[in-house]
Amino acid sequence: MADIEEVNLDRGRFKVVTKNTSKKRLIVVLEGAQLEVVKVNDKFELLNCDDHVDILRQSQRDPATVRPDITLQTLTMLYDSPLHRAGYLQVFVHTEKDVLIEVNQETLIPRTFKGFAPLIVKLLNEGEVRSKEDPSLKLLSVIKNPISDHLPVGCKRYALSAAGKPLKNLRDLVPKEEEPVVIVMGTYAFGNLTTDLTEEFFSVSSYPLAANDVCSRLATAFADAWGVF
Repeated sequence: MADIEEVNLDRGRFKVVTKNTSKKRLIVVLEGAQLEVVKVNDKFELLNCDDHVDILRQSQRDPATVRPDITLQTLTMLYDSPLHRAGYLQVFVHTEKDVLIEVNQETLIPRTFKGFAPLIVKLLNEGEVRSKEDPSLKLLSVIKNPISDHLPVGCKRYALSAAGKPLKNLRDLVPKEEEPVVIVMGTYAFGNLTTDLTEEFFSVSSYPLAANDVCSRLATAFADAWGVF
C-alpha cells in the first residue's frame, strides 16, 4: 500500500516530533480542500485536474477547481517545519464536500501526489488510515463535524485571506499568554475564504499568495515567536 511505501521511502529523512506538554499550540484548519473520490474502471482514484479532465468536462466542472495537490503542498510545508517537529502544531483539513479530517502529528506526509492520492482515497472510503507498523495509531481520521467541537474552548481564532485586513507581521497573531490559537486558511486556487469559525480575517500580503507560501510564513512566524530553531 502507498502509506507503507512512503514510510519506508522516508526512513532516511530526519523527522522527530517532540511530545509537548505546553498549552501553546498553533492549530491550522485547511479549509475548502478539494479532496474527492471518483470511480474509474472499477478503481477508486482521487479526483484531480490532470488525470480526470474528461470526467470533469462531462460534468461541466472547471478543472481549475479540482486541485488536491494544493492540500498536499500545504501539508508538506507545515509538517516539514521546525514548529511541527517541536510539537507545537496541530492540523485539521475541512474538505469542500464537508468532510472533516484530523491529521496525526506522527503522520509522514507523502512527498509525491502518487503517494498521497491512494492514502486519501483510503481515508475517504474507510474513514481512517492506520499505521501498519503500529495498528493502534491512526495517522489520518475522518471525524465528526462541526470542527468547533474539536477546538480548545475560548481560544483565539483568525482567518487568512487575500480579502482580509492587511497584517504586516504574522507574529501579531501569536498569543501573549501560553495558550492555543486557531488559524483558518483556504486550500484552493481561486475564490474567497468563507468560514463561520471567526469574523477576523487578515491578509499577509498585497498580492495573492499560494497556500504553501502562506503556511511557510505562518509556521516561521510562530516558530520565531516561540523560540523554535
